Amino acid sequence: MNHVTGPRAADVESQYHAEFALGAHSARHLRRVLRLYLVRSSLSDVADAAELALTELVANVVRHVPGRRGRVCFLLRPGGVRVEVADGCPELPVPAAADALGEGGRGLVIVAAVTDRWGVTPYARGRGKTVWFECMGKGAPSSPRL
Repeated sequence: MNHVTGPRAADVESQYHAEFALGAHSARHLRRVLRLYLVRSSLSDVADAAELALTELVANVVRHVPGRRGRVCFLLRPGGVRVEVADGCPELPVPAAADALGEGGRGLVIVAAVTDRWGVTPYARGRGKTVWFECMGKGAPSSPRL
C-alpha cells in the first residue's frame, strides 16, 4: 500500500502547482497530495470535502477538455485552502439539473454543496478558465457563499 509521507507542518510549502494531461489516476494522486498538505497544515477537518470537490473538477477536465491538459494549484491560506483547476478550454462549466438516473451532471452541484465558496474565472480571448473552490477549517472566519 502506498502511504503519503512528507514534511511537518512548518516545512509545508504554501503552494503546490502541477501541469499535465489528466487521466484516470490523476484524481487519486492529486487527492493524496492535497491530503498531505492539509493534514500537515492542521486542516484535516476540510480534507474530505476538499478531496471530493477536487475529484469533481479533475473529472470535468478528463471528460470535457480536448487533450485533457490541465493545471492544478493548492493554495494554503490561514484557516483554509483554495484549490484551482485550470484548462485551455473556453467553455465555461455550468451546474446542471441532472437527470436523477443520469451518469453525469452533478459535479458542480457537489462542489457547491461541500465547499465554502467556488467559482469560475475565464481567461481573456477565450483561452480557457480556472475553476476554483475554497474550504475553510473550523474556527476560520467564514466567507460568503457565491
